[in-house]
Amino acid sequence: MLEWGNMGLAREKTQFKKILKGFAETLDVGVSATDREWAVKGFIDAFRNIYTISADTKIVSKILEIHLFPKLLDFATKSGYRIVLADHQNYYPDITFVSAKDESVKFAVDLKTTYRLPKFPNFCNGFTLGSHGSYFKERDKKKNIQFPYNDYTGHFCLGAIYSRTDSGSIDETRVFRIDKLKSIVSVIKDIQFFACEKWEIASDSQGSGNTANIGSIVSIQDILDGNGVFKKLGEKWFDDYWMNYGEITITRGGKQCKITKLRDYLEFKGHDPNLARPVNRPRKEKSNE
Repeated sequence: MLEWGNMGLAREKTQFKKILKGFAETLDVGVSATDREWAVKGFIDAFRNIYTISADTKIVSKILEIHLFPKLLDFATKSGYRIVLADHQNYYPDITFVSAKDESVKFAVDLKTTYRLPKFPNFCNGFTLGSHGSYFKERDKKKNIQFPYNDYTGHFCLGAIYSRTDSGSIDETRVFRIDKLKSIVSVIKDIQFFACEKWEIASDSQGSGNTANIGSIVSIQDILDGNGVFKKLGEKWFDDYWMNYGEITITRGGKQCKITKLRDYLEFKGHDPNLARPVNRPRKEKSNE
């Protein structure tokens, strides 16, 4: 086994990030047809009938993952890694890349998909970036995670942002014969892939309801550029903030409240709150009234 110091691991992380980004740029080939529609049209049975798929985000996400998997395997082999899939559906991450040279070098890669907002095409619906509870706080434990969090040299997202096809063009009840394949309208189109470190696209708000999930930023350009709220602070502040999210109580206006904003957290820590990058959100159109 090779011995790695912090500098060696940092180099491995930088190199993995570079090749993962390069890989993301190649994914459009074979996934999209020449008209920018998704190449997947539905699923076929033994009688050569094609059934159109639903535009439901969970269905699209899962099928897109299956569609990409052969490419992921090929990428891992050519890059000197082997793939370990999550043992359970709710485990983090989706895929672990383990170095063939040194199995202590591991990279977490979560597959993320989201759709562009029709009224605000420069923004997307966003996604979650994993839990900020259990394994995120107890980083030497294996609860709901493939390997302990601290075992990973880096944590990455490989994502796809797409546009939904107008629902009026999709008939989920219709069955097509194989010779009519080209006439089937895909449920998504204009797929744009990206790869980045998880902390680079994190917001300072939870991603879904009452669950302990880290939310993402929603500006598509900021996602592609890695311009999350921790951009000026780095991964250590991302870790520190989310490990303490909602755990610290401060007094404001004579009332007790929990810290759930990065600016408040930085101020509490005696750090410059202006280092929290504002989240770029879609602005509602002004009323004509």
